[in-house]
Amino acid sequence: MGHVVPTTSGQVRGRVLNGVSRFLGIPYAAAPVGPNRFAPPARPPTWDGVRDALEHGPTAPAARDPEPLERLLSPAVVIPGEEYLNVNIWAPEDAGSAPVMVWIHGGGYTNGSNSLPTFDGTAFARDGVVLVGMNYRLGAEGFLLLPGGTPNLGLLDQVAALRWVQENIAAFGGDPGNVTVFGESAGGMSIAALLAMPAAEGLFRRAVVQSGGGHLVLSAATAARFADHVADEAGVPLEDVHRVSPQRLVEAQQALAARIQAVPAAAGWGGAAVNALVYEPVVDGHVLPDLPIRRIAAGSAAGIDLLVGSTRDEYRLFLVPFGAMDRVTEAALQALAAEYGLPEDALDEYRALWPEASPGVLLTDVVTDWLFRIPTIRMAEAHPGAHVYEFDWASPVLDGALGACHALELGFVFDTLHCTTGLTGHEPPQELADAMHRAWVAFATTGDPGWEPYGQERNVRSFGTTVETVRDPRGSTRAVWNAIR
Repeated sequence: MGHVVPTTSGQVRGRVLNGVSRFLGIPYAAAPVGPNRFAPPARPPTWDGVRDALEHGPTAPAARDPEPLERLLSPAVVIPGEEYLNVNIWAPEDAGSAPVMVWIHGGGYTNGSNSLPTFDGTAFARDGVVLVGMNYRLGAEGFLLLPGGTPNLGLLDQVAALRWVQENIAAFGGDPGNVTVFGESAGGMSIAALLAMPAAEGLFRRAVVQSGGGHLVLSAATAARFADHVADEAGVPLEDVHRVSPQRLVEAQQALAARIQAVPAAAGWGGAAVNALVYEPVVDGHVLPDLPIRRIAAGSAAGIDLLVGSTRDEYRLFLVPFGAMDRVTEAALQALAAEYGLPEDALDEYRALWPEASPGVLLTDVVTDWLFRIPTIRMAEAHPGAHVYEFDWASPVLDGALGACHALELGFVFDTLHCTTGLTGHEPPQELADAMHRAWVAFATTGDPGWEPYGQERNVRSFGTTVETVRDPRGSTRAVWNAIR
């Protein structure tokens, strides 16, 4: 059954099934090619008549996860085409003024799309929410800082999508005054940036940051050095990068990432020496005026309801599938702690929690804290009234060594566990998905996910074998990071 809805560009036809209207591949900005390449997003095209929105639209040029990860996370969806700045929408068939949730996918700013089956919004629409999933420019197309160019194009794409939502979502049954933006990993980090960006002010009311934070950015100087390196890998002068095909730039980016991982202490790598991200938001003083966490602490997100959290064993996803966690030595663990500037006795606090843990397990805990958990706590501390969660259900995959790893919570949040068996196994607890999905819907509807804000008591909602609120989980290891605030 078809359903036609007007937009500012023209009418679109979606499909209705079991009470859910679905509209796929609607452009929110002009195709980023030709004069629009490496330029801020332009207004979307217009059309006469009715445009079908029945199939997923094109996806952004992107890298691929290495084989062990792609097998666990499910294969990337690759759909060729130029109009990849598009949105997907799932809405209750008879929605009047429903809360709206806008999803920003992760993928290290270099891969991912709104077309992954895990991100199907049917369950949200079933429960009274209009779900919007966006694509944005990735890699060099979205985050390479060219001389005289506009920085943070991928973030500006996200702003353009949010503006499109403001202008159009009422026609799909959504309330433009009740928009929640949520994302995971690079998507969560993007939301931290949006909370700090003047261009995003007034475009959403609530935000959910999953496994993100407001600390992973590049300075303009470091971003400029990366641009030089990418041009070198592509075999062209920097001023000719715009002539290089998107796919060739993806290959250059992958080659550079391999160089960084091979020689992490090389001069000029900046924060990427630790996180291996070639592309991150750039603090340019204008589009992104300052480090997001500093902007948030100064009040840039005042009036925004905030839900932040991480998984218990985030970093295991990046070590266990490659057999790397078992190869970590005590010397490597000590060196990493020193590189982070942790006090000499900091590792004693980790060992007290895990007396029998190997150096590899302790290292994943330390990196998880540095990269995800502590930035999450810092955001909650900087934003009064924020709610905090931790996902603590351990995957049985790879003999349980993954623990509660990065990205494991996604199928639970979207209630799409049938799409995530590579990471969750074939019998993940549906009751946990019910609880987590219900909390996200409640937060989008009212700003209250169902437990107390973080506050002075440091309340954290644990989603694990049980669902309960705990106070200051692993407070001893949290405290050791205060020395390097």
